[in-house]
Amino acid sequence: MAQTSAKSNKSQKENAWSMIRLGLVLAVYAVVCCSILALVNNFTAPKIAENQAKKVSAAMQQFFPQEGLVFETVNDFSPSVVGAITVDKMYVAKNGSEIIGGAAQVTGPTYDQGTILVGIKTDGTVTGLQFLKLTDSPGFGLKANDSTFKMPNGQTFYGQFEGKNAKEGFTAGQNFDAISGATITSVAVSSLINEGTKNLLTYFSQKGVNHGE
Repeated sequence: MAQTSAKSNKSQKENAWSMIRLGLVLAVYAVVCCSILALVNNFTAPKIAENQAKKVSAAMQQFFPQEGLVFETVNDFSPSVVGAITVDKMYVAKNGSEIIGGAAQVTGPTYDQGTILVGIKTDGTVTGLQFLKLTDSPGFGLKANDSTFKMPNGQTFYGQFEGKNAKEGFTAGQNFDAISGATITSVAVSSLINEGTKNLLTYFSQKGVNHGE
């Protein structure tokens, strides 16, 4: 009986040590994996940031093609936060010292996740919309960023916003067309546009350049 008890205790100790050893091995693996990911991120993050900056610069030139303009990052304004939507950055287009328009980089949930850059003049007229990131479903939500996909109105999804007044806000079925089969993405993108342009207009107003009232 005592021998059986001793064997049982030995077995329990061996099991306990096996669990501890397994935990230590997993901990080592976790540390190694995190270290590798951190190292990879250190190499890739600057390149990603550089590519993003190039996209923004190219988009600003498309939004505001006038010769001699200067584009600046807005550092004297804190955009509002609405739910999961964030205005990451804001930019202004200047002709000398005069602000003639701006753009907002906005990130938030779509069907999955998206980041847009939307530009407007100081009177609220949309000058352009570009996607910096969109991870929605291929064949459906990704149509929003597809230059070959045309809406029934003959325009791309993102192209239909150009020339419209952001002060009126954007509502699917009223002043823009949603993508058939991708309504969630369409409505979500309009929410990003609304939030970005709202903050831009507030900034223009603070600077005394909110024209077209």
